[in-house]
Parts: sequence; C-alpha cells; structure tokens
Amino acid sequence: MSAINRFFWRCAGAHQETLEKYPEEHSKYTAIGATIFFTGLFASLSGGYAMYFVFSGGTLDWFLAIVFGIIWGLAIFNMDRYIVLSINKSKSGWMQLLQALPRILLAILIGLVISRPLELKIFDKEIRENLRVRFLADQRAKIDTLNSTFNKKYSNEVNQLKAISIERDSLESGIKTDRTKLNYEIYGNKTTETSGVMGYGPYAKMKEEELKKKEAYLDTLRNKIAAQQNAIRQKQKFEGILDQKVLSNASLDSAVNVVGFADRNSALGNLRYDANGKVNESNANAVFFIALLFVFLECLPVIVKLLAGRDPYDNEIQNLRTLHDYESDTNLVVEKEAVDRLKDTYVDVSINKRMKEL
Repeated sequence: MSAINRFFWRCAGAHQETLEKYPEEHSKYTAIGATIFFTGLFASLSGGYAMYFVFSGGTLDWFLAIVFGIIWGLAIFNMDRYIVLSINKSKSGWMQLLQALPRILLAILIGLVISRPLELKIFDKEIRENLRVRFLADQRAKIDTLNSTFNKKYSNEVNQLKAISIERDSLESGIKTDRTKLNYEIYGNKTTETSGVMGYGPYAKMKEEELKKKEAYLDTLRNKIAAQQNAIRQKQKFEGILDQKVLSNASLDSAVNVVGFADRNSALGNLRYDANGKVNESNANAVFFIALLFVFLECLPVIVKLLAGRDPYDNEIQNLRTLHDYESDTNLVVEKEAVDRLKDTYVDVSINKRMKEL
C-alpha cells in the first residue's frame, strides 16, 4: 500500500490495520482523507492571507502570516477530522442525519470563514479599483465639506468677492460694447447711436473719455478683487483648506496598499452594487457561488460519510469498540471484586497499626 494512501487514511482518522483487511473500502477512505486534507490546506492559505493584512507593515509580517496560517489550517483540519469520526454508522439513517446536523451547520460556518479571505484574493483587482474610487470620493467630499464650512464662516468676505466679481464682469461687457460703438462712430458706420460721419469728432472724444473713466474704475475693481482673493486665500490657508488636494494615482495606490482586512471586506461587499445603487447580478452571483463552492467542499466529507452505507470496516470498528467496552467493564468488575476480597485484610492491617500506636 502506497504511503500517500496511508497518509490520507490517517487524515480521515481510519484505523489502518483494520482498514487494510478490506481492500474494497480503501478508495472511499482515501477520498475522504484527501478532502479533509485539502480543506485544511485551503484554510491555511485563507488564514495566512487574512493574517497578512493584520501584520502587514510590521517586522516579520510574512513569517507571522505563514505561522498563523499553518496554525489555522491545522485547527480546521483537526476539526474536520473530528466531525467525520464522530458520525456513528451503527445508528439508523435518520438518527445519523440528526447526529450529523450540528456538524453540517458547523461545516457550513467553517466553509464561509475559509471562503472569505480567498474571495478577497480572487477579486483583488476589483477591490483595489473600488477602494480607489471610494478614497477619491471621500477626499472630494471632505474638500467640499471644508469649503462649505469656510463659506458659511466667512460669508461676508465671500459675498463681497462675488458682488465685486459680478460688477467687474458687467463693466467689462459694457466697456466692450461701448468700444464697438466708438469704433463705429470713428469709421462712419451708421447705427441708431452713431452719426455715420467718418472722423474723430466731439462725440467720439466724449465717448472715449467715458471709456477711459470706466476702464480706470475697472482697474480699481480688479485690484479690489485681487486683494479680496488674497485675503480669502490667507484665511483658507489658516483653515487648512489649501492643504487638501485630490489624491493622485500614486497616492491612491499607496493608500490601497496599506488598507486593512475590514476595508477590503467592505469593498468586496460593495462589488454587489453598481455606482447607481442597483445590484450587479454578475458580481453578486460570482461571490455567492465561490462561497458556495467552499461550503460544499467543507461539507463533502460529512456528506460522503452519511451517504455511504455501513461497510465491513464500520462493522469491524463497531465490534472492536464493543469488545473494548466489554473488556473495560470486565476489568472494572475484577478490580472491584479484588478490592472486596482484600477488605478484611486491610481491616486487620489497620487494627494492628493502631494497636502499635497505643
């Protein structure tokens, strides 16, 4: 018999000396043991990946993740092995199912726990993109909130700047229109507001003087706006608004790289929904069926054990247990009888001992 088969028998918790007597059962217990082994292996990978985010950034993070991953895998392996071993095939089918029901529920829970970190790795690219979008939206929302708070706090200064800016824009538009009319008057273009006579006459001179006054006032407005903008900028700097910037691609990548397990798990849940809030059935089904796959893998040893009929190996194991129980009970009866027979001797020894003390 190969060493691999013996290894998987040990994983299944089979009594190897007894199982070797029944070659027809070898394949079944090899399959059960292999399933338990690979479930433990997946649990180890899953636990190690999850623990990596716990220790990420610290010293020996990879080493600690591997160590805790192995411990977690061994714990799940041992639990699965016990679940399979604890099913008593000597009972009826319904009793076996009732007996296995808590174990199946436990297997489902273990499968869900194992599947989550592996899902995080499978959807790593989608999770990173979701985190980038979320961080960028959070930063923009923070900037908008700070700007809104600033505008309320310094509403007088902001309103003054808006009023002056509106007046400047209106004046610039008026100057542009008046400049066009002046050119029409100088070059003799006939309109309702021009004489139609070419030349730089008194009316043209009057219009040009008005334009110079408006342009001088426009320069004054521009200076006021520049001074007001500089004052507001100083207040923004004092409030820390100017330090808030939209994250660059490099900054987003750095933030995503150091994010923890909880944020990644939250991002995985967000993959179920599109930006408009509607359920993305494709992503939701993918996450669900991957989790279902690991749940089925975890429940498989129990299911195989339940579906399999009572085989010669089970009968032999039950007979051995009955024999060992009878042997243990017999030893107990023998020891009790021996103690009863020695009771009188113990009494005589105790009496002699007390007589000597007196």
